[in-house]
Amino acid sequence: MPPYRLQTLLEMRERAEEASKQAFSEAMQALAKEKAEQKRLEEDLETRKRERKELVAAYFQEVMAKGAGAGGLTLMNRYEERLKNEEEQVALEIERQKEVVKTAEKLLEQRRLEMAEAAKEKKAIEKHKENWKKQVKHERDAREEMAQEEIGNALYLARQRKGAE
Repeated sequence: MPPYRLQTLLEMRERAEEASKQAFSEAMQALAKEKAEQKRLEEDLETRKRERKELVAAYFQEVMAKGAGAGGLTLMNRYEERLKNEEEQVALEIERQKEVVKTAEKLLEQRRLEMAEAAKEKKAIEKHKENWKKQVKHERDAREEMAQEEIGNALYLARQRKGAE
């Protein structure tokens, strides 16, 4: 069988498909990492809120037990505001992280489309090669059949001549 003239192209398509699969896998891992980071931030925010409530309640009990006046309550309010500001910062980080996750999801979808396109292109070349092999086999079989027919005709003619002599 003669060499397939598009073999190099087929190999290029196979490498492109493998590269696109690798890129898709990396994009999936990156998305999972970003989602995990978002979840961690959300859990951190919930923990901070719960701890703030507990700390403020404990501080309030301590201030009331000591009998401190407005000064103690002012300090408590400042402390609570500082904790709330930290929570707001974490909430902003969560919003930024949500945008990062959206970007990672878009990239993942783009990589999926690229992978599908690479697979389609490889499949087209493989189909061409398959059809080419069928055509080569058909042509070879036709040549063999013609050669067999010529041999048969030659033998028949040779017998005819022997019989005529």
